[in-house]
Amino acid sequence: MSSPRKVAIVTGASRGIGAGLVAALRGDGYAVVATARSVADSDAADLLTVRGDITDPETAELVVQQALARFGQIDSLINNAGLFVSKPFTDYTVDDYASVTGVNLLGFLHITQRVIGPMVAQGSGHIVNITTSLVDHALSASPSALASLTKGGLAAATRSLATEYAGRGVRVNAIAPGIVASSLDDPGSYEALAGLHPLGRTASIEDIVDAVRYLERATFVTGETLHVDGGMAAGH
Repeated sequence: MSSPRKVAIVTGASRGIGAGLVAALRGDGYAVVATARSVADSDAADLLTVRGDITDPETAELVVQQALARFGQIDSLINNAGLFVSKPFTDYTVDDYASVTGVNLLGFLHITQRVIGPMVAQGSGHIVNITTSLVDHALSASPSALASLTKGGLAAATRSLATEYAGRGVRVNAIAPGIVASSLDDPGSYEALAGLHPLGRTASIEDIVDAVRYLERATFVTGETLHVDGGMAAGH
């Protein structure tokens, strides 16, 4: 069946930015398909949850199939799922590489490939990739070569897909957050990390949600990476 409301898929939806996006999009009138390894069940009419590993192509297949069966369309995909491992470059292991590239690249590949077909068929769609400001502004205090490798790849793929599908009604953008307070295990580190942003604070979930909302409305914007990082990428 088709839905009169817009339908969005959010990956990495069980906590942090993902959970914030699910709540905000539902509040904006979207039907949402939320997927993560540990996402809770829901019987709400506007929320479909699909539990699974984003690195597994069967999860992506299930998410898209169930989204179309339940709501009849897919208007937006927010590729929020991500894994960050900070280590000196020579300390990374083969397992680290497999884990980070699996979530950040394979997960993106599997689900994005599967949503583009329905979006092209309906003549419209929007994909948002969550990257990181570290791609453009590396920090010696936070060595992050694998994040830069994978999220930098997503930033490049954003531009490539935007040009490839612009003529078929599909927009593709990215958001590059700075350090998001909710993602930190040690709240005591907030003050020190806030100093890395020229605006003097870390990002909130609401900051990232507002950026997604903007890109959802900005129908003449595609191929853009929107830095939501308190000026960090601009310099110090």
